[in-house]
Amino acid sequence: MVAVVGFLTLRDYLTFETLRENREALLAYRDSHVVLMALAFLGTYVAIVAFSLPGAAVASVTGGFLFDLTFGTVLNVTSATIGAMVIFVAARAGLGQTLVARIETSDGTLKRLKNRLHDNEISVLFLLRLVPAVPFFVANLLPALVGVKFRNFVLTTALGIIPGAIVFTSIGVGLGEVFDRGEDPDLSLLWEPHIIGPILGLAALAALPLVIKALRGKEEI
Repeated sequence: MVAVVGFLTLRDYLTFETLRENREALLAYRDSHVVLMALAFLGTYVAIVAFSLPGAAVASVTGGFLFDLTFGTVLNVTSATIGAMVIFVAARAGLGQTLVARIETSDGTLKRLKNRLHDNEISVLFLLRLVPAVPFFVANLLPALVGVKFRNFVLTTALGIIPGAIVFTSIGVGLGEVFDRGEDPDLSLLWEPHIIGPILGLAALAALPLVIKALRGKEEI
C-alpha cells in the first residue's frame, strides 16, 4: 500500500528534472554540510528501497552527482543494502513467515524447490543481483518469501549490487555536464556491450556452481 501511494505521489518529484532545478542549492548545501547531506541522502535512498518507491535509479545517479565516484558508490551500495534488509525483514515477519511454514509442512514441488534453493543459496542470490532483468524489489522480496538465510541475503546484496552501482554512480559524476547541455542522463548506458558484458560475466561465474552440480547429478544418474 505504501509503495502504491509513494508511486502516485512521488513519481513526479523523484526525477532528473527536479534534480536539475535544485542543482545549485543541493551542491551549495553539500559543500557546507557534507555529513548532513550524506546522512539525508542515505535516509532518503533507504526509504525509497524499503518501500519500493519510484526513483531508485535517480537516487543512484544523484549519489555520483553529489559525492563523486568512490564516496557516491559507497553511499549507494550502503543505502540500497540497508533498504533491502528492511524490506526482507518486513516480508519475513509478515507473509513470508506464513509461506515458509506452509512450504516446510508440504511434501510437494514447492518444498523440493525450496530445498534446492537452500543448497545453492549464495549462487542463486548472486544471480538475482547480477542479472539486470531481475527487478530490484523482486530480488528483495523473493528470498524472504522462500526463507533464505538473512546473512547470505545481506552478503550477496552488498556485493552483488556493486557493479551496477558503479555504473549508475559514474553516470552521476558527469551529470553536471549533461545538465549544462540541456540533456537528461542516458541510463541505457547499462546495456552497452562494454558495460553489460562484464556484469553478465560475473553472473555466469555465479551460475557456475549450479551448472557443475547439475552436471554431476546427471553423471550420478
